[in-house]
Amino acid sequence: MFKNVIVRVPSQSISEGLTSANEGKPIYSKALMQHENYVSALTKTGVNVTVLEPQDEFPDACFVEDVALCTSKCVIITRPGAETRRQEAALPDMLEALKKFYTNVEYITEPGTVEAGDIMMVGDHFYIGLSARTNEAGAKQMIEILEKYGLSGQMVEMDEMLHLKTGLAYLENNNLLVAGEFKTKEEFADFNKIEIDLDEAYGANCIWVNDYVIVPEGYPKVQAKIEALGYKVLVVDTSEFRKIDGGLSCLSLRF
Repeated sequence: MFKNVIVRVPSQSISEGLTSANEGKPIYSKALMQHENYVSALTKTGVNVTVLEPQDEFPDACFVEDVALCTSKCVIITRPGAETRRQEAALPDMLEALKKFYTNVEYITEPGTVEAGDIMMVGDHFYIGLSARTNEAGAKQMIEILEKYGLSGQMVEMDEMLHLKTGLAYLENNNLLVAGEFKTKEEFADFNKIEIDLDEAYGANCIWVNDYVIVPEGYPKVQAKIEALGYKVLVVDTSEFRKIDGGLSCLSLRF
């Protein structure tokens, strides 16, 4: 069960965020409204939400998931692979917020790069995707730190997705949403895999929070499959964040 969540309000510079999508620039007012609705959905799951102020200097800073891995034993501050995002991991308000909850704070160091959007937690085990943003040096550091605290991790080769959790979502109870290249990965063979069709691949990025599953709006087949598993579903529009390669998991740290 999660008790706490940290989010950051989008900044007016969000239109300059990194993107591989061809869907236009985010509209700031809409992004703000969608973010407020996202926080409202999280609140319904019973968590305490810490809201950090926007950072105009960093257009992608609302995607707080990438800058830290929050575990049951420690928090690991990452070193993002995108150079324009690297300083986000050292923003004083984020570090201050995390240190209110954690006494054990660890750091990924050069030459390692890690963005925690590439890390999926399954109990005390962590799957770490090797992507354009997370390299082997960073993944090895991450596994060493996890093992120091009695946790475990393993690397997953990737070829297509931006982040591991772009195409995966663990819904607890051995249920795993899978899209694209992850449908056939041996690492996930023992899960109850719920396969997501290509036309709704973005919808694979859902988040489980205290027996609720928050699902992006506009993906009815994904929603139906999750509801069929018996989960309580909350639907949130993230269309403005999709324009800069962001999804539901990217927008919060959950622990």
